[in-house]
Amino acid sequence: VTLMTANTNNDQSKEAELINTYISQGIDGIAIAPQNDVSSMQMLETAYNAGIEIAVGNTKLQDAPFVCGGYTSDNYNLGELTGQKAREFIENELGGSARIALVRFDSQLPDQSSARQQGFLDQREGLDIEIVAEQDAWQPADAVQVVGDILTANEASGGVDIVWAANDGGTIGSVMAVRNAGKAGETFVFGTDAAEQQVEMLRADDNVLQCVTGQDPYTIGYNTMEVLIQTLMGERDSSEYGKEVIVDGICLSRDDTAGIDEFATQLAERTGN
Repeated sequence: VTLMTANTNNDQSKEAELINTYISQGIDGIAIAPQNDVSSMQMLETAYNAGIEIAVGNTKLQDAPFVCGGYTSDNYNLGELTGQKAREFIENELGGSARIALVRFDSQLPDQSSARQQGFLDQREGLDIEIVAEQDAWQPADAVQVVGDILTANEASGGVDIVWAANDGGTIGSVMAVRNAGKAGETFVFGTDAAEQQVEMLRADDNVLQCVTGQDPYTIGYNTMEVLIQTLMGERDSSEYGKEVIVDGICLSRDDTAGIDEFATQLAERTGN
């Protein structure tokens, strides 16, 4: 297999340009994490009609019978797992009530962001919860500023007990904002996505980051490429097209040091770090 790689940098027009380039080059297959589960799929169907096999990762298949295989996380479940840990924390550490700020990425990828948020919020039944802020901030620097402002704005009205962030950058920036504001021990962060930086934050003595639920991007990427290559080698038939497989998320909690250590070891092995 000869592999070419390219990065769309979250740009829909760049994605369309790349797909058109691959069509003109007459390549055999595309493995892709699409920008959008509607507009991207239209372009990919054009590529399929031009004779290119398509496998997708990290997106929910709506109606795409031309896709030879799809692997993705369940975004609702990513929020749900973190929400379950937050619920335990609120019950055991905060007496069943909490003031919560939500940090999202709705204006970037609204479907993914809202599904994760809903999964988190659906775990609050029976608790005394007040949502004090809902704002977008998916880059670390933006989240530092946004969460810092939220903490300041709520200082006089009871503060913020928990910040929940919907993605990697929001989680990291939220932890940094809490640290910068001197709120360690007062405001606790629950987040989404897992990598080296979140591992170190979970291990840190400041007790700010409590839990993250990460996707399993290695498995998603591996399986997406595997199903594409199998299809190109004639090892799969058309009856398997259009099917999606959910890859379970990975929940890492501060109180499970063995789980954090296992994840860190596996991550280092997979990334070569």
